[in-house]
Amino acid sequence: MPYHFLEVAVTPSVRAAQAEMGVDQIWLGAGDRPSDTLTEDEIAFIASRDSFYMASVSETGWPYVQHRGGKAGFLKVVDQRTMAFADYRGNRQYISAGNFAANDRACLFLMDYVRRARLKIYAYVERLALDADQQLTDLVSDPTYKGRAERIFKLRLEAFDWNCPQHIIPRYTEQQVEQAVAPLREQLQRLETENATLRVRLENLKR
Repeated sequence: MPYHFLEVAVTPSVRAAQAEMGVDQIWLGAGDRPSDTLTEDEIAFIASRDSFYMASVSETGWPYVQHRGGKAGFLKVVDQRTMAFADYRGNRQYISAGNFAANDRACLFLMDYVRRARLKIYAYVERLALDADQQLTDLVSDPTYKGRAERIFKLRLEAFDWNCPQHIIPRYTEQQVEQAVAPLREQLQRLETENATLRVRLENLKR
Protein backbone atom coordinates (compact mmCIF):
# COMPACT_ATOMS: atom_id res chain seq x y z
CA MET A 1 0.00 0.00 0.00
CA PRO A 2 1.24 3.60 -0.53
CA TYR A 3 2.84 5.62 2.24
CA HIS A 4 -0.46 7.27 3.08
CA PHE A 5 0.90 9.45 5.89
CA LEU A 6 3.00 11.36 3.38
CA GLU A 7 0.05 11.53 0.99
CA VAL A 8 -1.76 13.48 3.70
CA ALA A 9 1.16 15.50 5.05
CA VAL A 10 3.06 16.44 1.91
CA THR A 11 1.34 19.28 0.08
CA PRO A 12 2.80 21.20 -2.89
CA SER A 13 4.33 23.77 -0.53
CA VAL A 14 5.87 20.99 1.57
CA ARG A 15 7.23 19.40 -1.58
CA ALA A 16 8.71 22.76 -2.55
CA ALA A 17 10.38 23.06 0.86
CA GLN A 18 11.83 19.56 0.48
CA ALA A 19 13.13 20.44 -2.97
CA GLU A 20 14.68 23.63 -1.62
CA MET A 21 16.62 21.54 0.92
CA GLY A 22 17.50 18.87 -1.63
CA VAL A 23 15.56 16.04 0.01
CA ASP A 24 12.49 15.77 -2.21
CA GLN A 25 13.85 12.70 -3.99
CA ILE A 26 14.33 10.93 -0.67
CA TRP A 27 10.64 11.09 0.12
CA LEU A 28 9.56 10.38 -3.44
CA GLY A 29 11.25 7.02 -3.00
CA ALA A 30 9.87 6.31 0.44
CA GLY A 31 8.04 3.28 -0.93
CA ASP A 32 5.03 1.47 0.44
CA ARG A 33 4.56 1.64 4.20
CA PRO A 34 1.41 0.68 6.13
CA SER A 35 0.10 3.77 7.87
CA ASP A 36 -3.70 3.65 7.84
CA THR A 37 -4.32 0.64 10.08
CA LEU A 38 -2.96 0.32 13.62
CA THR A 39 -0.75 -2.70 14.24
CA GLU A 40 0.03 -4.41 17.54
CA ASP A 41 2.99 -2.04 18.01
CA GLU A 42 0.88 1.11 17.79
CA ILE A 43 -1.93 -0.37 19.90
CA ALA A 44 0.51 -1.33 22.68
CA PHE A 45 2.16 2.09 22.51
CA ILE A 46 -1.17 3.92 22.78
CA ALA A 47 -2.27 1.72 25.69
CA SER A 48 0.80 2.71 27.71
CA ARG A 49 0.51 6.47 27.23
CA ASP A 50 -0.77 8.75 29.98
CA SER A 51 -0.87 11.89 27.82
CA PHE A 52 -0.80 13.20 24.29
CA TYR A 53 -0.90 16.49 22.36
CA MET A 54 -3.84 17.18 20.05
CA ALA A 55 -3.94 19.84 17.35
CA SER A 56 -7.07 21.33 15.81
CA VAL A 57 -7.66 24.22 13.40
CA SER A 58 -10.03 27.12 14.00
CA GLU A 59 -12.32 28.82 11.51
CA THR A 60 -9.78 31.66 11.32
CA GLY A 61 -7.10 29.20 10.20
CA TRP A 62 -5.13 29.33 13.42
CA PRO A 63 -3.93 25.97 14.82
CA TYR A 64 -4.51 25.10 18.47
CA VAL A 65 -2.59 22.45 20.40
CA GLN A 66 -4.04 20.98 23.57
CA HIS A 67 -2.47 18.62 26.08
CA ARG A 68 -4.62 15.71 27.21
CA GLY A 69 -3.66 13.56 30.20
CA GLY A 70 -5.04 10.82 32.38
CA LYS A 71 -4.28 7.34 33.56
CA ALA A 72 -2.16 5.21 31.24
CA GLY A 73 -4.39 3.86 28.48
CA PHE A 74 -7.10 6.53 28.75
CA LEU A 75 -6.96 6.84 24.97
CA LYS A 76 -8.76 3.66 23.98
CA VAL A 77 -8.27 1.70 20.77
CA VAL A 78 -11.72 0.56 19.67
CA ASP A 79 -10.43 -1.23 16.59
CA GLN A 80 -7.52 -0.90 14.19
CA ARG A 81 -8.91 2.32 12.72
CA THR A 82 -10.83 3.81 15.63
CA MET A 83 -9.85 5.39 18.95
CA ALA A 84 -11.81 7.24 21.62
CA PHE A 85 -11.41 9.06 24.90
CA ALA A 86 -13.59 10.79 27.46
CA ASP A 87 -13.44 14.59 27.32
CA TYR A 88 -13.28 15.80 30.93
CA ARG A 89 -14.20 19.28 32.09
CA GLY A 90 -11.24 21.65 32.16
CA ASN A 91 -11.10 25.45 32.08
CA ARG A 92 -14.31 25.50 30.02
CA GLN A 93 -12.93 27.39 27.03
CA TYR A 94 -13.95 24.52 24.72
CA ILE A 95 -11.54 25.59 21.99
CA SER A 96 -10.84 22.08 20.70
CA ALA A 97 -14.51 21.08 20.94
CA GLY A 98 -15.52 24.18 18.97
CA ASN A 99 -12.80 23.74 16.38
CA PHE A 100 -13.84 20.15 15.71
CA ALA A 101 -17.43 21.24 15.13
CA ALA A 102 -16.23 23.30 12.16
CA ASN A 103 -13.25 21.18 11.05
CA ASP A 104 -13.09 17.57 12.18
CA ARG A 105 -9.42 17.05 11.29
CA ALA A 106 -6.91 16.50 14.10
CA CYS A 107 -3.28 15.58 14.55
CA LEU A 108 -2.07 13.79 17.67
CA PHE A 109 1.46 13.46 19.03
CA LEU A 110 1.97 10.63 21.52
CA MET A 111 5.31 10.78 23.34
CA ASP A 112 7.41 8.21 25.17
CA TYR A 113 10.17 10.38 26.59
CA VAL A 114 11.94 7.52 28.33
CA ARG A 115 12.39 5.48 25.14
CA ARG A 116 12.56 8.63 22.98
CA ALA A 117 9.70 7.49 20.74
CA ARG A 118 6.97 9.57 19.10
CA LEU A 119 3.83 8.43 17.30
CA LYS A 120 2.04 10.92 15.02
CA ILE A 121 -1.61 10.35 14.14
CA TYR A 122 -3.90 12.06 11.64
CA ALA A 123 -7.57 11.46 12.45
CA TYR A 124 -11.10 12.69 11.95
CA VAL A 125 -12.84 13.59 15.21
CA GLU A 126 -16.48 13.00 16.05
CA ARG A 127 -18.01 14.55 19.16
CA LEU A 128 -20.47 12.26 20.91
CA ALA A 129 -22.76 12.79 23.87
CA LEU A 130 -22.17 10.47 26.81
CA ASP A 131 -25.50 8.74 26.18
CA ALA A 132 -25.01 8.37 22.42
CA ASP A 133 -23.22 5.01 22.59
CA GLN A 134 -23.38 3.29 25.96
CA GLN A 135 -20.86 0.62 24.99
CA LEU A 136 -18.34 3.26 23.97
CA THR A 137 -19.06 5.29 27.10
CA ASP A 138 -18.39 2.25 29.26
CA LEU A 139 -15.11 1.66 27.41
CA VAL A 140 -13.70 5.15 27.95
CA SER A 141 -15.13 5.80 31.42
CA ASP A 142 -13.06 5.44 34.58
CA PRO A 143 -15.08 5.87 37.80
CA THR A 144 -11.84 6.11 39.83
CA TYR A 145 -10.58 9.13 37.86
CA LYS A 146 -11.19 12.54 39.40
CA GLY A 147 -12.90 14.53 36.72
CA ARG A 148 -16.29 15.13 35.13
CA ALA A 149 -16.70 13.70 31.65
CA GLU A 150 -18.73 15.97 29.39
CA ARG A 151 -18.53 14.17 26.04
CA ILE A 152 -16.61 11.58 24.07
CA PHE A 153 -14.20 12.26 21.27
CA LYS A 154 -14.22 9.41 18.76
CA LEU A 155 -11.27 9.38 16.38
CA ARG A 156 -11.24 7.75 12.96
CA LEU A 157 -7.69 7.05 11.88
CA GLU A 158 -6.53 8.53 8.61
CA ALA A 159 -2.78 7.85 8.86
CA PHE A 160 0.04 7.46 11.36
CA ASP A 161 3.81 7.62 11.36
CA TRP A 162 6.70 7.14 13.77
CA ASN A 163 9.31 9.84 14.30
CA CYS A 164 13.01 9.27 14.83
CA PRO A 165 14.31 9.74 18.42
CA GLN A 166 16.47 12.69 17.43
CA HIS A 167 16.17 15.72 19.75
CA ILE A 168 13.77 13.95 22.18
CA ILE A 169 15.17 14.58 25.67
CA PRO A 170 14.43 11.69 28.07
CA ARG A 171 12.08 12.63 30.90
CA TYR A 172 10.77 10.48 33.72
CA THR A 173 7.57 10.51 35.76
CA GLU A 174 7.58 10.42 39.54
CA GLN A 175 6.47 6.79 39.44
CA GLN A 176 9.28 5.84 37.04
CA VAL A 177 11.85 7.56 39.25
CA GLU A 178 10.50 5.78 42.32
CA GLN A 179 10.73 2.42 40.54
CA ALA A 180 14.30 3.17 39.49
CA VAL A 181 15.50 4.17 42.96
CA ALA A 182 13.57 1.49 44.87
CA PRO A 183 16.50 -1.02 44.75
CA LEU A 184 18.84 1.73 45.98
CA ARG A 185 16.51 2.52 48.87
CA GLU A 186 16.38 -1.17 49.80
CA GLN A 187 20.15 -1.44 49.64
CA LEU A 188 20.53 1.69 51.76
CA GLN A 189 18.11 0.28 54.33
CA ARG A 190 20.10 -2.97 54.50
CA LEU A 191 23.36 -1.06 54.97
CA GLU A 192 21.87 1.15 57.68
CA THR A 193 20.59 -1.94 59.49
CA GLU A 194 23.98 -3.64 59.13
CA ASN A 195 25.79 -0.53 60.40
CA ALA A 196 23.49 -0.29 63.38
CA THR A 197 24.17 -3.94 64.21
CA LEU A 198 27.93 -3.41 63.89
CA ARG A 199 27.79 -0.35 66.14
CA VAL A 200 26.03 -2.36 68.82
CA ARG A 201 28.64 -5.10 68.59
CA LEU A 202 31.44 -2.55 68.78
CA GLU A 203 29.94 -0.98 71.88
CA ASN A 204 29.64 -4.43 73.50
CA LEU A 205 33.32 -5.12 72.78
CA LYS A 206 34.35 -1.91 74.49
CA ARG A 207 32.63 -2.91 77.72
